[in-house]
Amino acid sequence: MWTFPSLVLKGCVLVMSGVCKWQMRLFIAFVCLALGAHGQVRYSVPEEMTKGSLVGNIAQDLGLDVKRLKAGRARIFTEDSREYIGLNADKGTLVIKDKIDREELCAQLSPCSLHFQIILENPMELHRVDVEIVDINDNAPVFSRKEIDFQISESSLPGTRYALDSAKDPDVQLNTLQSYILNPSDHFGLKTMSNRDGSKYVEMVLQTPLDREIQEEHKLILTAYDGGNPQKSGTVKINVRVLDANDNAPVFSQATYRAVLPENSVTGTEVVRVTATDQDQGTNGEVTYVFSRSSDSDMSLFVVDPNTGEITVSGHLDFEKSKEFQLNLEAIDKGGLTDMCKVIIELSDVNDNAPVISVISFSSSIPENSTPETVIAMLNIKDIDSGKNGQVKCTVSRDLPFRITSSSSNFYSLVTDQVLDREKVPEYNITITATDEGSPPLSTNTTITLKISDVNDNAPFFHRQSFTAHIMENNSPGAAIFVVEAKDKDKGNNARVSYFLDESLVNGISATDYISVNAESGMIIAARSFDYEQIKELTIRVKAQDGGSPPLSSNVSVKIIIQDQNDNAPQILYPVQSSGSLVAEIVPRSADVGYLVTKVVAVDVDSGQNSWLSYKLQKSTDRALFEVGAQNGEIRTIRQVTDKDAVKQKLTVIVEDNGQPSRSATVNVNVALTDSFPEVLSEFTDFTHDKEYNDNLTFYLVLALAVVSFLFIVSIIAILSVKCYRWRRERMFYKSNGNLPVIPYYPPLYADVGGTGTLQHVYNYDVYRTTDSRKSDLKYSGPCSESIISLDARETQTLTHAQREVKNFEATDDQVRHDILAN
Repeated sequence: MWTFPSLVLKGCVLVMSGVCKWQMRLFIAFVCLALGAHGQVRYSVPEEMTKGSLVGNIAQDLGLDVKRLKAGRARIFTEDSREYIGLNADKGTLVIKDKIDREELCAQLSPCSLHFQIILENPMELHRVDVEIVDINDNAPVFSRKEIDFQISESSLPGTRYALDSAKDPDVQLNTLQSYILNPSDHFGLKTMSNRDGSKYVEMVLQTPLDREIQEEHKLILTAYDGGNPQKSGTVKINVRVLDANDNAPVFSQATYRAVLPENSVTGTEVVRVTATDQDQGTNGEVTYVFSRSSDSDMSLFVVDPNTGEITVSGHLDFEKSKEFQLNLEAIDKGGLTDMCKVIIELSDVNDNAPVISVISFSSSIPENSTPETVIAMLNIKDIDSGKNGQVKCTVSRDLPFRITSSSSNFYSLVTDQVLDREKVPEYNITITATDEGSPPLSTNTTITLKISDVNDNAPFFHRQSFTAHIMENNSPGAAIFVVEAKDKDKGNNARVSYFLDESLVNGISATDYISVNAESGMIIAARSFDYEQIKELTIRVKAQDGGSPPLSSNVSVKIIIQDQNDNAPQILYPVQSSGSLVAEIVPRSADVGYLVTKVVAVDVDSGQNSWLSYKLQKSTDRALFEVGAQNGEIRTIRQVTDKDAVKQKLTVIVEDNGQPSRSATVNVNVALTDSFPEVLSEFTDFTHDKEYNDNLTFYLVLALAVVSFLFIVSIIAILSVKCYRWRRERMFYKSNGNLPVIPYYPPLYADVGGTGTLQHVYNYDVYRTTDSRKSDLKYSGPCSESIISLDARETQTLTHAQREVKNFEATDDQVRHDILAN
């Protein structure tokens, strides 16, 4: 619905230097007409106004507030690509945006107007504005040639006409070409003629007979004047050469020829054939057909055969540019006599232009909860053909939830027709088809992409419920362990996932002391260096939360397994060496081959192959007498002991693990070959002065003994706890007929495969575990049967004290065995 506020016209004043009174009156008339027009606003401005010049106060004329222009994002839409008029939304005025040349814009068309629409949004409004461009006298008449040559027979009769070049003046009305003056005018006069379109052309008329013998050449000046103020003019020289005796001019059979031609006629199509006759004979009767200079604008589209007078198409015809052509033809004989005729060619329209779709407003994204009838885009569709060829229908695919509505002539709206769902279709490629009613019809397609914005209705999700990651111990703090990634079906901030570490305890310590999570990438990072011997695995929970409002989240469990490195060397548990007392193994000289002298007991707190130990004899007083078991560390005799063998035998055993690179430890073993205890005392007196032992060794041996004892007690407690836990779980299993969770496998601390190992305080123990964590067996052996003598440097300690220590340890062993059996 077009609206226009009622205006009170108090006066129209045009202030512009050099504009005549009739221009002022014309300008006032057009402004008054614009004020009274229904449904549109009209203005009138002179051409060639400078940029920024005021056209009119559009806000006041439309009855709109300047704030409405700003809030509605007012803008100008023109169907042409070039915008001459601009909108100053801050002041609500129309100003000259680009200098306007009326002749370039409209040529000879009058009146010349600019048509455009002012578009407002929220709500959408369209206001049509017409701006008439008033011509000013800025062009002088111009001839296409500087000189015109005529050859006129002296026998030419008065009244003979000669076509002259028409001057061209692109101005219109009074500012265009108005009159011609020929000087001198002794023999020739002028006759001004008008074409159907109002343009003027001139013919030179012979007024008095010519006499070549008196004057062979006549030089004339033709001046063309326009009606502007000040008046402008243009001139051309006319050279007339007088010829002898050709007293009959050609005569056309018709003064005007007419033809109708479809606009899609191809080059070479015959339009019409003109004929002219000359009563003279010989060469004076031969006629040549040419186009007159007065129709040079159409000469590029048509060509005339100079001999036959056949006019054919030579260029591209376009009904939309020009619907009618007027050609001026001359028939010229060899004597220079001419006759003129007109050829009027009318073009008929052909459906050769497809509709043109212009998207003047488009919302590229709408929320998925938009209601039906939501406007997505406004379109302008135009077909420059005429009649049914220019009538257009606009449609979209029926499979899409959209439809086209028509708001006004040539303007359409694309609106939603159903409720949208981004999770089903996040984006639509909407193809708009405009089809005219020509035969055959022509159509144009344009595709716009509409994105459906998201509502936060999907929580992030992980592709698995839990993950397992591995990291090698002794890692550097900040090392990357694993990356968790969650997906979110939403878009934008609703799909922007952040990761957080759930507050939980690992071995009584907050998980954040061990692990941190990168909020953006989901990278799980070690917050400290891990020690496999302290912690072997930990389980954390990572929360993924989107950026919606309110946010949605989900959790995932990550189990991090610490992998062992060979960072611990083997530790020798037995035999213990110190500088204060020496332990020597007694081997009777009657011992058989394979006699077990002692067993080197070592442990490695690493796991896997890093804790696999091998034993080698590095040095020995007599290598042919002893050997060391590579796997069990047992030192045995490999031959019969003889009387020649020295009583004091010193062995050095190296213990290596299977890590890469391997680590090792060495131990010295003292062996006494004798059947007499006094002999042992005398032979081993010098052991106390051996430089390989020092005072610091005692501290480390005591520390190792404490660690082993602590680990042994912890193992006993852990085994008892597991037994109790299994017993309770089995009772629950039989009651509920359900499946029990898997009980974690606790590996043995130290294992002696042969069962003949020797520990401090003359006590051996073995722990055997099956691979099934539900069934574990413990085996405790009794005290070692081999003889062990403890000697100190003062030779004051007796065997009775050693035996008392063994009995005390046996009592402890019996108590532990009794407690295990009771449970």
